[in-house]
Amino acid sequence: MTKSENTITVVPLQGNVVCMPAMESGSVQPPIKLKYTQYFRSFYENPFRNKNLELIFVRSIKTCEEKQMTDFRFISITPHPALNPFIAKIFVFEAGGRLPVEDRKLIVPNANLKLTFTYRNGIVAGIGDKTFVQAENKLSLTGLIDAPVKLDAQEDAQTGTIVIEFNPSGAYRFFHLSYFEINNQIVELANLIGNDAAELQARLAETNTLPAKLEVLQNFLIKQLEKTIADPIYDYCLNRISCTDGMITVTQLEKETRVSSRWLHTKFLEHVGTGPKNLSEIIRFKQIYYAYSTGVPLQDLKEQIHCHYHDRSHFIRAFKRFTGFTPTDLQNSINELSTNHYRS
Repeated sequence: MTKSENTITVVPLQGNVVCMPAMESGSVQPPIKLKYTQYFRSFYENPFRNKNLELIFVRSIKTCEEKQMTDFRFISITPHPALNPFIAKIFVFEAGGRLPVEDRKLIVPNANLKLTFTYRNGIVAGIGDKTFVQAENKLSLTGLIDAPVKLDAQEDAQTGTIVIEFNPSGAYRFFHLSYFEINNQIVELANLIGNDAAELQARLAETNTLPAKLEVLQNFLIKQLEKTIADPIYDYCLNRISCTDGMITVTQLEKETRVSSRWLHTKFLEHVGTGPKNLSEIIRFKQIYYAYSTGVPLQDLKEQIHCHYHDRSHFIRAFKRFTGFTPTDLQNSINELSTNHYRS
């Protein structure tokens, strides 16, 4: 903290006060989290405090006490260039503990398969009527999800997870699996590919720093990529589905590729875990939900919804299928985990 009145931004988080000192460029340094007692001691002992700052702090603490805030963040990581064509995004998820009861704790399908390593604490995920637990220092692969997921920390303690999300044309290039068998499931990677994954998991657990863990993971994936070859017809179909926001029909894909719908369905089940029609439905919904997650009210997305769905009832059925709620119910609730995940 300095003498300037504009050197800090205070962001109240669950159980903490977060001081974010501004730098000259206008960006901020990493937040410094202080428990209330630590904050009061450090603030009132600070010789540079002034009344304006004091008011900001008092208001922040009052806000934090009146409304519990979600204490988590998604840190985006740039993939290695060799992996970039196959990876939708890499991020680190960190949380101060379990999410508030008020939050929906929702993860909405986005057509990506996920490789996750829980380097601090574990994760509990509910998919349909099944519960999956990924303990600390475990490496798991999440198959294609076409249902809403309820996610939280295993223990009410600091949590850290590395997540690599493969785009639909990516996962099959790294692991020789029948992806239909892990659809809507989270499975330890060692149970799928054996010793290579077990050795990788052990090495990640022994690696001390987060950047080093990320390097180990990406180097492993680069070596895996060298062992596989592309499937041109499948990749072509995925590109067409993506380019049309999921609006292209299976019949049109048949005409363009000159292969049967049965062949396409089998190939999609093998490489991504679901058929082209179902994948298209997820990608179509993804366009709407991404805009919604950025803060655009659904009433302002009428034109976009009209372009992707036959009518309002068609859209509401899709919304309830992939989120578990009606648009009105979700808008009137706390849904920070889901919207932040989509924007990450």
